[in-house]
Amino acid sequence: MMAGTLTGGAVVSQALARYGVRTVFAVGGASHTHLLDALDRDGVRVISSRHESGCVGAADGYARATGRIGVALIIAEQGLPNAINGIAVAYHAASPVLVLVARLPNSWTEAEAEHDNARHSLVDSITKWARTVPTPDRLAEFVDAGCKRALSGRCGPVLLQVPQEYFGASVAGPGAAAQPAPSIARPAADPARIAQAARLLRDAQRPLLITGAGATWGRAQEPLAALVEQADLPIAGNGLGRGVVPEDWERSFSWPLMQIAAREADVVCLIGARLKQRLGFGLPPRFAPGAKFIQVDIEPTELSRNRRIDVPIVADAGIACRQLLEAMQAAGAARGLRANWVRDALRDRLRRLDDIVATAGTGAVHPLVLGRELARRLPENAIIVGDGADVQNWMYGALRVRRAPGFLEHYPMGAMGSGTPLAVGAAAAARELAVVHGEPLRPVLLVTGDGSFGFYPAELHAAAQAGLKIICVVGNDGAWGTELHGQVQAIGRTINTELSAARYDLVGRGFGCHGEYVQHAAELQPALDRAFAQNGPSVIDVALDRNAGAQIKSDPLARMIMFDDLASNLQTQHEFAS
Repeated sequence: MMAGTLTGGAVVSQALARYGVRTVFAVGGASHTHLLDALDRDGVRVISSRHESGCVGAADGYARATGRIGVALIIAEQGLPNAINGIAVAYHAASPVLVLVARLPNSWTEAEAEHDNARHSLVDSITKWARTVPTPDRLAEFVDAGCKRALSGRCGPVLLQVPQEYFGASVAGPGAAAQPAPSIARPAADPARIAQAARLLRDAQRPLLITGAGATWGRAQEPLAALVEQADLPIAGNGLGRGVVPEDWERSFSWPLMQIAAREADVVCLIGARLKQRLGFGLPPRFAPGAKFIQVDIEPTELSRNRRIDVPIVADAGIACRQLLEAMQAAGAARGLRANWVRDALRDRLRRLDDIVATAGTGAVHPLVLGRELARRLPENAIIVGDGADVQNWMYGALRVRRAPGFLEHYPMGAMGSGTPLAVGAAAAARELAVVHGEPLRPVLLVTGDGSFGFYPAELHAAAQAGLKIICVVGNDGAWGTELHGQVQAIGRTINTELSAARYDLVGRGFGCHGEYVQHAAELQPALDRAFAQNGPSVIDVALDRNAGAQIKSDPLARMIMFDDLASNLQTQHEFAS
């Protein structure tokens, strides 16, 4: 290589560094050799993933935990089809991930090859942008274009395909990588709309704030905490929007826990939250027919999704919340005990959850008991990753998120198993942030089911190799629990929903993790104590009381994941759209 030249890989490494990327995730290495060499020389940590979907999922977890771009290195041909689930999860969760795909050299391209690498039809519907770099000297330009697209407006994954010889090619200079990264504009709200929203919230008797991922991406924590405190507003966080205001079950709740009370709200203010399935599409019976709605979202097409919004506001959530706080302060925001209505409406549910714990048996562990034991050990800065179905339901009744970003899950796509790679990415992010900022390490807790754990267990090998602190708790009822109990209700028997009594702690040990099996409730506390004390990853396989799954189906006060009203929601959609 001539003096003064760089490899294409070095240019990409420099381009990524401007976005704060200090960790990347990669499957294998041959096709990315020169890029990996440059990243390693530049001090970027490479986490070795075991599956392409796991690789993209880890980059997704890193992005959600840091608020920055996550980077996944995979290959084309057989690698890209493997990555589809991970890309789709990131797309539906609006997570900014750059997928760098190395394809075979240009000289290997045939007119009628079995893999058409010139097109991106495989990912067009699940990415914000997908392109192929045309020449090595334009690598930095295309990295910038991809990152800008991923981080602008509503975030999302992008894909950049690179002929593998470009990473080793000699490039005259850094090109666009020598310039500052493009600035991402964040729009403010129309002051007239903010004033209208402030009046509605001030005059409401039973107001409710609902935060989604947009509130966390917009860094709305500080103004929202002030709004909740000064105007005595209750708040419910959903998905990545949990913990924007620390959940105390007085003013701040998770949406799954409090949603049974939402129908009593007279004014609902959505902040970076989309009216999708989990929010009942914003329609009755989940919400009152006469409720007034305010919605803040950076994406205009999200406003009035499924129902008309009374005060639609196109803006970055953080900027809009600061504007709203100022407007309510100027208007003399109502004081009093306006947040109490949610706690009062949840009194029966909270009492029922306490009763379930108090009457739990001493054999297999009730998942709510498991959740309460985990909650006792979690520091306020913990990152919680949720996966599975029945076990996830019970965790909503136990675990409180105290800091955002602090909760990652497979919602809204519902791709079971994606929690494991998300946890790997979150743990890598936590370590990086602790080193860079000198702050205490944020421990990562993954609670998953035995069914969902089976999708990507090998990603724990990545965690073990990297020395990441993850407490992975597998709730093991030996079944696809939600499906099993649904079949019993529907036809009185089960088909293809039973799983064997597999030992997932042994799987964890095989990959280099600390592993323990908890068969009886008395064994739970010491096993969890040992897991939390580990510096690396742990897998605690907990035998769960299978009857708890049936309990969810029959006890509305225990059911946090709701579907049974969705049909009646949709029956009213046209009425509300007219």
